[in-house]
This record gives sequence, C-alpha cells and structure tokens, in this order.
Amino acid sequence: MDLRGVSRVVAERMGLMPAVAEQQVHERGLEYVRADGRRTAAMAAEALDGAGPVAEIEILRGDLAELLTDATTDVEYLYGDSITALRQDLEPSEPGTATLSRSSGGTSSGTSTGTSTGGGCGGVEVAFVSGGERRFDLVVGADGVHSRVRRLVFGPEADFVHHLGGYTSYFTIETPEDLQHWMKIYTAPGGRWIALRPDRDPRFAKVLLSFRSPVLDYDRKDLAAQKRLVRSRFEGLGWHAEKVLAGLDAADDFYLDTTSRVVVPDWSRGRVTLVGDAGYCGSPMAGHGTALSLVGAYVLAGELAAANGDHARAFPAYQARMQEYVEQRMELPPGGLKMAMPMSSFGIAYRDLVLRVMTSPMMSGALAKMARVKPDAIDLPEYSGLPQYSGLPQYSGLPQYSGLPEHSVGLPEGSVERGDPVRVAAEEAE
Repeated sequence: MDLRGVSRVVAERMGLMPAVAEQQVHERGLEYVRADGRRTAAMAAEALDGAGPVAEIEILRGDLAELLTDATTDVEYLYGDSITALRQDLEPSEPGTATLSRSSGGTSSGTSTGTSTGGGCGGVEVAFVSGGERRFDLVVGADGVHSRVRRLVFGPEADFVHHLGGYTSYFTIETPEDLQHWMKIYTAPGGRWIALRPDRDPRFAKVLLSFRSPVLDYDRKDLAAQKRLVRSRFEGLGWHAEKVLAGLDAADDFYLDTTSRVVVPDWSRGRVTLVGDAGYCGSPMAGHGTALSLVGAYVLAGELAAANGDHARAFPAYQARMQEYVEQRMELPPGGLKMAMPMSSFGIAYRDLVLRVMTSPMMSGALAKMARVKPDAIDLPEYSGLPQYSGLPQYSGLPQYSGLPEHSVGLPEGSVERGDPVRVAAEEAE
C-alpha cells in the first residue's frame, strides 16, 4: 500500500507518519523478468516523477492496520464476528415502517412497525452472528468489496460490483531469491502473473498470483478449494513458480479475490453510510484504495464533527466533498488487464518493449511530464472537533499545512454530478 498526496496529509495530521517511516518497505521499483530470471524491463520508483506504480512510501497492509489500531485505543474492536441484520429507526420526516434487513446466507428484507424517537435520539439495531444485539447511533460500512453492510442496506452485490476480468491471490513465503528491494514480476502466456514484493523482513516475500478469467463460482470461505484453484492456474510455469506453489499450502495469510470495481451512486441510506472499497473502489488496477479509504474516513469524521453529529447533513456533505476525488482516483491505467497480463508471448514482449522505451533516457523526461500525477481533486479542510489520538507518541517536527480552504457545511446547489466509470470499466474488461 502506498501513501501519497492527500492520504499522506491525513496520515500526518493523525501523527502517524513517523511510525509509518519506521515500518515502510523500501522498494526500488518494478522489474519484469523472463522464466530464467533475466530482466526484460524495469521502472525505478523515482521514474515518471513518482507517478509510477511504486511510490516513495510503501507500507504493508497489516503494518498499516496495526498502526491505526494502536492509534485508536479509545475504540472497541470486536473480532471474529459479523453483522447479520440491521434495523434503522425512522427519521422524524419518515412516517410508516422501519426497514429490517437480514442476512442468512443470502439477503432478504421485511418490515416492522416503529416510530422515530426524534430529536436526534434515533439509532440502528444491529444483530451479530454470535447472537448478540447492539444499538448504535450510526453504522459505517467499511467492510470491503464484498461488504455485508452494503448488501443488507443497499442491495445485492451484483448491483454495485463489476468484474474486470481477473483474480489475484496474496500470501507470504520464504523468499526464493534476494529481491534487492525490487518488486519482480514474471508474466506467462495465458494472462498469468507471478509477482514477488519485498517484505520488511528480508527472509520473506509477498506473493501476488494474478490471472485473467471470467467470473468464477467458488466458495469464498473454503480456503483449501481456493488454493487448489490457484495452483491449477500456475503449475508448470517457469521462474519461481514451483517454490511459490510449495509455500502456498502452508501460507496462513492467503487471500483470493476478484479484480473488480465498486460503484455505488449514493453512499448513504438513513443512518448507514459506506467508506472505502465498500462504496467506491477502482480495483487493484487503478490503485489508490488506501488513499480513498483514509481520506474518506477523515472527511466523514470531519463532516460529522462540523454538523455536530447530524448525519442528515454530514453524510451528503461527505459525498459531495469526496465525489470528484473518488472518480479521479478510480480511473484505470491505459490498457487495463490486457496490457498488464497479455495472453500471448508477443503481447508480453510488446508490453516490455513499451516499458523500455518509456524509461529510456530519451523518453523518460517527456513521459514524466505526461504521466505526472494530477493534483488530488479535493480540498481537504482542517476540521475542528476531531478527537486527538493518544495511542501513539506525540511527534514534533511534522510539517504545517497552510493555505487550505475554510470549510462550510452547506452543500452546493443542485445534485452532485457523477461520471460513468462503469461504462469505462466494461470497455476495459472486453
């Protein structure tokens, strides 16, 4: 995961950057290799003025999650549980019935009579798999591409998740070679990709096994079956495939998921809202998932603080401020999966040639200007009233940001204009 642009500003305002600097993975760049390990093309981290696939600040997903939990010692975390049902109280302007959403393998809905308590005293009744029930003022679905909160409140996954034609598995193995701080990728015909990324511990490497495929029907809870599926796609390939697959069965951090986009037109329903991949995800191809999640959480918290906890004002203001930035960072790179994982040997050679030309001394300067990251399409206010975290040491010497716009809670007149990223994604997947 990388931190750049406004996501880095958010991390700095939280006081996380010194800890991030201690945990960051120092990657020199991305390198494509042949089956025998020889380099065919490479892009250094500093190439294209930092607009390339490897950022200056990279941190492992688990390390960032640990930093965030350490910084939020005043938060109650419930592990090993999940939501099965949500029931929202009526808002003062909504006569009639309250909505009850339940999940038991699939999704069903019904109604139960109720009245709003009004005066900001409403809430959400939440039932858990463990059998317990809790009441909350608000529910924020930050539970990823396959969000259960989104399915319960907004509708079936198929309405919002759009498959782009591929899958990727992630896990850790003992490194089969000294990566020398490079992310190394071997591409095999048939749209298959074996990538090794450096770990903070040089004895290990992070594996990414990616392959192009239409939608597959598999049990997301059956890890053994998923590992067999992945193995069947990569057996017999060159480079480190044999050693990677030898470490697959023993991997306790294995994860397989689709390469998909998530587009939800309206991120909030009553007292429930969505943050990050649950509501807006450009796919691993687009990147920026960490940035969108961090910035989205910051803006949502800030808008709630600015509105004195009034979600009816804060939720629309959150989406209005984030919308353009989300659409900007959900754009797919040119060529999409076709360019990243060609089906033929010719396509692989063509991709590598293009990368060599892009990074040649003659072309790198001009292309750096063309590829330079556009300014983040968001004004990031310094919200007042946000909690100060005490779970991490207080650091001095952090940069001070000036010139940021003053924030007002009022929404712009008219509806928020939205692009049509689904159409673009469909064209890339064809």
